[in-house]
Amino acid sequence: MNIFYDAPEVFIHPQFVDFRKSINGLVGIVEAELARDAYTGTLFVFCNKAKDKLKILYWDKTGFALWYKRLEKQKFKWPTKLSSQEFELTSQQLSWLLSGYDVLGHEPLHYQSMI
Repeated sequence: MNIFYDAPEVFIHPQFVDFRKSINGLVGIVEAELARDAYTGTLFVFCNKAKDKLKILYWDKTGFALWYKRLEKQKFKWPTKLSSQEFELTSQQLSWLLSGYDVLGHEPLHYQSMI
């Protein structure tokens, strides 16, 4: 089930988040650390350190909504090797993340010569 098919943008916060934080704490991260406007309908995805829980925060024009998913036996393929404070996902990549796939794929290689 993909309930986020119509999201304008999707950003993940690559650092792990203390999941005792709820809506107000996550909005604080969006505004302070990501320097983004939380009131746009953009989805903001957060993961816990154990990588078995995700929270998705978004504004739905009447208030904030917080979606929560907990895996019972597996781990999310959370992209931890990012140099930036945030990373934008497509709707397809979000669907892959929620389904257990690696959203970053292979790291690009850069060669200067074959010899």
